[in-house]
Amino acid sequence: MDKWIWGYSDKLSARPGETVSFFLSATGGRCDVEIARLGAKREPLWRKEGIAVGRHAAPEEAHIHGCGWPEAFRLEVPAEWRSGYYDIRFTGADGASGHHMLCVRPAQQTEKAVIVLATNTYHAYNSWGGANTYVWLGGPPPAPVPADQGRHVVAARLSAERPFSRGIMQPAAEKHRLVSETRRGFRERVLPGEVVHEIEAGGQGWDCPAGFTDKWEHAFVTWAEGAGYALDYLTDYDLEAEPGVLDGYTAALFVGHSEYWSWGQRAEVERFVDEGGRAIILSGNTCYWQCRWEDGGKIFVAHKARAEDEDPLAAIPEKRHLTSGLWSSPWIGKPEAQLTGLSFLFGGYHRFGLCVARGIGGYTVWDEKHWALEGADLYWGDVFGDDCRLIGYENDGCALTFGEDGLPKPVARLGVPAHLEIIATAPVTLGEPESEFAGLVPPEAWGPLTRAFAGYDAPENRARMMRGHAVLATFRRGKGEVFNSGTTEWAYGLQAGNPFVDRITRNVLERFLSR
Repeated sequence: MDKWIWGYSDKLSARPGETVSFFLSATGGRCDVEIARLGAKREPLWRKEGIAVGRHAAPEEAHIHGCGWPEAFRLEVPAEWRSGYYDIRFTGADGASGHHMLCVRPAQQTEKAVIVLATNTYHAYNSWGGANTYVWLGGPPPAPVPADQGRHVVAARLSAERPFSRGIMQPAAEKHRLVSETRRGFRERVLPGEVVHEIEAGGQGWDCPAGFTDKWEHAFVTWAEGAGYALDYLTDYDLEAEPGVLDGYTAALFVGHSEYWSWGQRAEVERFVDEGGRAIILSGNTCYWQCRWEDGGKIFVAHKARAEDEDPLAAIPEKRHLTSGLWSSPWIGKPEAQLTGLSFLFGGYHRFGLCVARGIGGYTVWDEKHWALEGADLYWGDVFGDDCRLIGYENDGCALTFGEDGLPKPVARLGVPAHLEIIATAPVTLGEPESEFAGLVPPEAWGPLTRAFAGYDAPENRARMMRGHAVLATFRRGKGEVFNSGTTEWAYGLQAGNPFVDRITRNVLERFLSR
């Protein structure tokens, strides 16, 4: 890459009147900056031209240590800016372009509903400077690649003082969903979904599972604005840094891929629901990994499947609950299903690689009389969402049994509430079957997963985990209530104009915002 421009900021969210500093490095010497609120349309609101930008080097392993670039400019968030996601576009004098983001929080709570942007997930997938929590990728310029191959490894500690990977901020391709576009044909090779389009357009697939622009959260807020639902905006870290920030809201929304939650964030949501708030989870793989923030929010920590052996807090009894591994693990002891009703451990993938590669991509209705289906023209056995791949990529569920009424009931374990109301289901799996076509979806380390799932790792437990279900469900917790779509792809159903998904979403919002 001969020319480039990169930037990051000292915070990802701010209220009107607060100041945000931006740190840039570029090949062009100067740049123009445009800031626009991004929702149903792009609204440019701020522009500054000719900002001097040096060509600053990045240290080796900048993903761990940060960049340390000097401040290029600062912004005092204007008083009139509405709460929302703001796209920050950098254009270098040599034509290079780049993006960053800012979540503008409301000066004070103005709406009944707040969307919590999954910025912890953005950080976990951000590989800028070398690696993320999944893979070593190296680069991009000006980040050097260490000559020592032994340093080309995944990271458990990531710096927030660096840019985001390009595709997290702005995908290269129009199509980049992590769901196969068609059901796999007879003896057809396996594909990892629309990620292939992103790679062909010059991007890289590891950017696809995170970010706002042209992804899940953007699809949802575009629908919400068009449907007349107003939202305030917060980030994951705001719930960690400001206990009580949800006070006054009627409903909190988590959309798309809200995978990483910190202890403080979860405590805030649990308190909110227990005191009468409503959680609307239009996400899959929700609250799966515990993460934590250190050094005043500058360091993101997620050891994940390696947490038992590598996270230093695992060896400290009084801090073991903060270990950055599975929320469902015995050493943390707070299964996410206690809050969400469902878990990825009971769910898995659909139409992703060889994981249910010929799956229908839709939900099958069981409880047609549930309040969420009122007016949706859905009946027992109906399938909906298959035309827009509503079930795909990552999905949460629960173990099932059947009652004498012929309807599925939850198996109340690993935090799944006994009174969970199951509306619809679809088959999903945590891993690919052994086959000449498999190999695109490497499973997480089986040991931590099976120990959380069944108490010990054994072939029979691994086999049990391969038979999962995506579940659409609701339940009451404390004085509040939770709706869980059970799939990452719900917002894409809204984007596609699917009438069933639209009606169900309106039912949930009307019920949950009614008080």
